[in-house]
Parts: sequence; C-alpha cells; structure tokens
Amino acid sequence: MNAITQIVTQQLGGSASRTIAQRFGISESTANTAIQMAVPLILTALARNASQPQEAQNLHQAVATDHDGSILDNVMGYLQNPQSANGAGILGHVFGGQQPAIENNLAQATGMDQSSASGLLETLAPLVMGSLGKAQQQNGLDPSGLSDLLNNQRQEAQANAPGAMSMLNSLLDQNKDGSSMDDIQRMAASFFK
Repeated sequence: MNAITQIVTQQLGGSASRTIAQRFGISESTANTAIQMAVPLILTALARNASQPQEAQNLHQAVATDHDGSILDNVMGYLQNPQSANGAGILGHVFGGQQPAIENNLAQATGMDQSSASGLLETLAPLVMGSLGKAQQQNGLDPSGLSDLLNNQRQEAQANAPGAMSMLNSLLDQNKDGSSMDDIQRMAASFFK
C-alpha cells in the first residue's frame, strides 16, 4: 500500500469507517473495500492529470491554497459534515466528464448503489487532497515534485496490487461511450480474483 493511501486508510479505521458505513447504509466491510478501491482511484486520476506540466502547476496551487492537511487533524469532525470540504468540486476537477461512469463502475464493483459510491468518493477526495497537502508541505514539493510523488504512489500501488490497479486504470481509460456495462463485469471480476 502506498504512503498516501495508507495515511487515508489509517485515518479511516475503526469508528471513522463505521461512520462512513452508517452514512451510506452499507456494511463496514463493504465500506472498507470501497475505501481501499476509491483512494487509489482518486490518486491514479490525480497522477494522470499531474503528468501534464500545467495540470501539475494547477494541482500544486490548489493543494497549497486549500488543502494544507489540517483536515486530517479532526477526521471524525469532518465526517460529521463532509459537505464542508467541497468533495464534489474536487472530483469534478479530478475525473472531469468521466465522473458518472467511474462512480457507476465503483458502485458495481463494490455492490453499493451509484449515489452511495458518488457520496463516498466526495467524502474521500478532501482527505486525499489533505494527505497530498501534508506531503507537499513536509517535503517542500514544487509542481514537478508533486507530480513525481503521485507517479511514485501510482507505481507503488501497481506493484503491490496489479490486479486492482489494472481495474482502476481501466476505469480511468474507458471509451466514454456511455455504455460501460460490458466493462463492469470484467473489472469487478478482475478486482475480486
């Protein structure tokens, strides 16, 4: 598990994952599985975006301005009011037009409904950004350094869980034709092998 994913999943252990499970009406084990899929999915999308110099600059600025990592100081407080952090706005930047298909595929792979998958991603996005903000501050990263960090995180995740990352990459690489049902079964099957 890569460092950013580990930071977020550790923050979401115990009572935090129970809170998430209750919020979306799912079991705690489903919540944990969904978190373990969603965090690398967000990171992989961020890494892809940050591979372009202008996007890396934009992300660096957004992290420096709005995501200093303080969200991680009171995760339970944040989970009581996740709308306060504009996760929907973050996802719009991270996934763009692919967001509905990604939410649908995450829902199918985890057994959640699409509304819950969307809400989970919106809840997790500010935590991922906060973790990035903390890493950026601690390591004094410039836009290129942030891009390198994200790429390293993506490669580490790929090495540790190639099947899952292959599925996540497929989610991000879909042909955007609006018909992803044929891909959903393949992706879910590959993730749970």
